[in-house]
Amino acid sequence: MTKLFIVGIGPGSKDYITEKAKKTVQNADIVVGSWRAIDIFDDIKETIGLNVKDLQEKLEEAVDLSIEGKKVCILSTGDPGFSGVLKTIKKIAKSKNFNYENIEVIPGISSLQLAAAKNKISWDEANIMTFHGREEISYILNVIDNGLPTIALPSKSVKDMAKFLIDNNVDENRKITICEKLSYPDERIVTTTLKEVLNSDFSYMCVMIIY
Repeated sequence: MTKLFIVGIGPGSKDYITEKAKKTVQNADIVVGSWRAIDIFDDIKETIGLNVKDLQEKLEEAVDLSIEGKKVCILSTGDPGFSGVLKTIKKIAKSKNFNYENIEVIPGISSLQLAAAKNKISWDEANIMTFHGREEISYILNVIDNGLPTIALPSKSVKDMAKFLIDNNVDENRKITICEKLSYPDERIVTTTLKEVLNSDFSYMCVMIIY
């Protein structure tokens, strides 16, 4: 059994990939990830593409290949530890009695980090959260009302998230910054209000900052 590598590859641009991540990917027997992530790298020996429909199945296959002795590298956009694949891989590893000691996580620069940097926000002066998988409305509302800016990954479209907040009595004139396609050539950062977001179109690749 060899180590299974979970590699954070940053928000999207090659400029934000660490040297450690590059070397780990180059030395892998098999690289697993979305095709968007895989296409960032050159000279990969073998690949396994991921999509939403077969994500669990392919990740289980990746763990099995590592158990068989292959050097497997799983790509995670941003950082694996924040709304990334680390949590899923740990569950799969546990089900297969795969020792956590054989998992190595290579951290990456997340879109949340880049959003904070672009807007000159200190980490210790902000709330950091993801709406992915969160159903506790009271928790979300308490976080965004504690006086600090909230940097968040939306679970749906930005428009849907704005509607969700307004429907739960958040002021429709609340200031919000949308950071779209961070690190890409068509990156866009827009500061507006929740109400105005309802009349705007943004891609799914966004970070929200709620003030």
